[in-house]
Amino acid sequence: MANDHFTGGSLWRKRAFLPRKQSSEGIDGRQLRVAGSGSLILGAIPECASTPIVPYSTTFTLSKGASEMKNPICTSTIKVLIRGGGDLASGVAWRLHQCAFKILITEIAQPMAVRRKVSFCEAVYDGQTEVEGVVAVLIKDAEGVHDVWAQGHIPVLVDPQAQAKGLIKPDVMVDAILAKKNLGTMLEDAPLVIALGPGFAAGQDVHFVVETNRGHHLGRLLTSGSAEPDTGIPGPVQGVTTDRVLRAPTDGTWQTPSDIGDLVRKGDQVGTVSHKPVYALIDGVLRGLIRPGLSVKKGFKIGDIDPRGNREFCGTISEKALAIGGGVLEGILRYYKR
Repeated sequence: MANDHFTGGSLWRKRAFLPRKQSSEGIDGRQLRVAGSGSLILGAIPECASTPIVPYSTTFTLSKGASEMKNPICTSTIKVLIRGGGDLASGVAWRLHQCAFKILITEIAQPMAVRRKVSFCEAVYDGQTEVEGVVAVLIKDAEGVHDVWAQGHIPVLVDPQAQAKGLIKPDVMVDAILAKKNLGTMLEDAPLVIALGPGFAAGQDVHFVVETNRGHHLGRLLTSGSAEPDTGIPGPVQGVTTDRVLRAPTDGTWQTPSDIGDLVRKGDQVGTVSHKPVYALIDGVLRGLIRPGLSVKKGFKIGDIDPRGNREFCGTISEKALAIGGGVLEGILRYYKR
């Protein structure tokens, strides 16, 4: 049986190259063993006399027989530039990083992520941040990506226009700004360009679009047309929509003594904007808050209350972000399997 091993934080697989005469002996091929805590055995690949060691990042396709293997994809050689480092963009980056893609995140100078505990853009303020075991490191210029990649981390660069693409030459560009409109992303930005949410037309200004609206189509990869339009109404969490979102009551500077993970009751004061109080409209846990001291406009989203009240959710990537990440991963594999 082919074996997988964790070595120095990476998973390595012994891969058997089978002679053609063995290819029709009932091998279904969609089989591998994942070792480590909670081993999962999906099947077996017969051992062969010659079994080279290859990185786990190398993905390949086996159909009915080993002789049908084709179009191997070495994910560790594929560079992905992601515009934006908020929680949904970070879910995409985290999922692709786990599949060994080389990720670069570009951001604005003052990110305003709400779910800061799961947003790689926080590295812009702190120099480094960690989301579910994956570390992101701020770099001062595009040349710094290689050192960070060599350490197994994700580089973050303040580069609002993603000008680093000229030096990095990404294989994939992902517009994860979620501005509800196209801020300049074009088909020519990379061999494969994927955008999240409304504001883009698949096949026109990007190759693929990933649906971001909660519901039946969340995470679906669109090869034509656009994602569902923004309704302005947050997706329901335990039946709660608009009341779970904290918004600025006026223009001004946001201040709060509260922190992400705090439990609140309906009517509790969470913070102020220019001395005007911001109250919780429901019971729950503060799943997200923008950084205090930031200037905001009236109506700007400054926080998120989770009515489920589970503190664990504050520091883990949401099911929405992971679904969207799966859509991006599908798009990349669709493109590179050709």
